[in-house]
Amino acid sequence: MPRVHAAFLIHVLTASGAALALLAMRAAVAHHWPAMFAWLGVALVVDAVDGPLARRFRVADKLPRWSGETLDLVVDFVTYVFVPAYAIAASGLLTPPFDVVAGLVITITGGLYFADREMKMPGNYFRGFPALWNCIAFYLLLMRPAPWLAAAAVAALAVLTFVPFRFVHPMRVVRLRVLTLLLLAAACVLAAFALTRDLHPGLWVTASLCAIACYMFLIGTFSATVKSSVRG
Repeated sequence: MPRVHAAFLIHVLTASGAALALLAMRAAVAHHWPAMFAWLGVALVVDAVDGPLARRFRVADKLPRWSGETLDLVVDFVTYVFVPAYAIAASGLLTPPFDVVAGLVITITGGLYFADREMKMPGNYFRGFPALWNCIAFYLLLMRPAPWLAAAAVAALAVLTFVPFRFVHPMRVVRLRVLTLLLLAAACVLAAFALTRDLHPGLWVTASLCAIACYMFLIGTFSATVKSSVRG
């Protein structure tokens, strides 16, 4: 019985991501963007640890009544898609009516992505852009591009949601995992620093964050290209 209780607490930990999303939404409504991203960052940590814990304690076997996979998708949708969609629509990054249109596009494409039973490719890569709109919202509010450029970025990423290219899963893709995790850790530190500066961290921090984002976005496709070349 104690093991069953421990398994249920892991479900509670996963579900706490939805509570963190609510706190992030409250901050977003008040236009406190650093606070919003701080809450979403905590939710990201929860999302990173609950899966390994669930597998370690065999939660699916001990509590078959509750679907950890469904719970994870619900929480991921509100933290990765819904709250960031609101932030992008309400932050003034885009001019009306494109702000509302962008929010609608993000929520619709994000919902479809999380319902895709084939969202994973061989090697544990994501298929297409994996609806990481929390990261996109962070970079848009960090760089504050021209409204037309922000709208173009949202449109392009919405399309890439359905393009079958490989996007790295930092925790599960074995190839270059150490390098990927080191860069991800560096990005977390730099992002935290940016939040302490109200998203005005200076050129070098912004450039470093952009370089790491380019690596994360392209490494899956690059690895596939290199692998094909070696086979050829």
